[in-house]
Amino acid sequence: MRDKEDERVDGGRRSWLIATTVAGGIGGVATVVPFVSSFAPSEKAKAAGAPVEVDISNLKPGDMMTVAWRGKPVWIINRTDKQLADVQKADKEVADPESKNPFSMPEPDYTKNEFRSRADHKNLFVAVAVCTHLGCTPTPRFQEGAQPNLPDDWPGGFLCPCHGSTYDLAGRVFKNKPAPQNLDIPPYMITGTTLVIGKDEKGEA
Repeated sequence: MRDKEDERVDGGRRSWLIATTVAGGIGGVATVVPFVSSFAPSEKAKAAGAPVEVDISNLKPGDMMTVAWRGKPVWIINRTDKQLADVQKADKEVADPESKNPFSMPEPDYTKNEFRSRADHKNLFVAVAVCTHLGCTPTPRFQEGAQPNLPDDWPGGFLCPCHGSTYDLAGRVFKNKPAPQNLDIPPYMITGTTLVIGKDEKGEA
């Protein structure tokens, strides 16, 4: 009798263990799904420095757009040939024409040129829109010539509304201004019509 009772008990235990294992397995699957999806960069992660992808397919010559990266505004400007010529015109008027003195981050090697842009996309200018004086955001003043708070021979660029620092269309600060350095250039790369800020061939910043 005991043998038969033991068999029934053992059988009951096996059934209970199988049911528990299956239920646990189903619960495991349910918890894995949200965990895996959490690997996608959150808004908080992007603010902390994750790369940002930007569609530039509709950015026409002369247009500018602003996106956020690491909690800071970043300009993307599709400069015209005339604006590139204005950069060359400003060479003798800027304090650091070759950007030898970086501000808060090293400048990428591929932007260490007159236009501060990639050679294969020299028209596209990407810069952190934070004045190197006290951190205000400069305003675009692309129009050439005399304007309020600007010199009569203004070549086009940016004016900081806080203390009057001015930058050319390559983000280089003009001489005798409060700002000590040129605007930062973040690492970036261009793939087709997508511009990625915060990542290049060397990896993420």
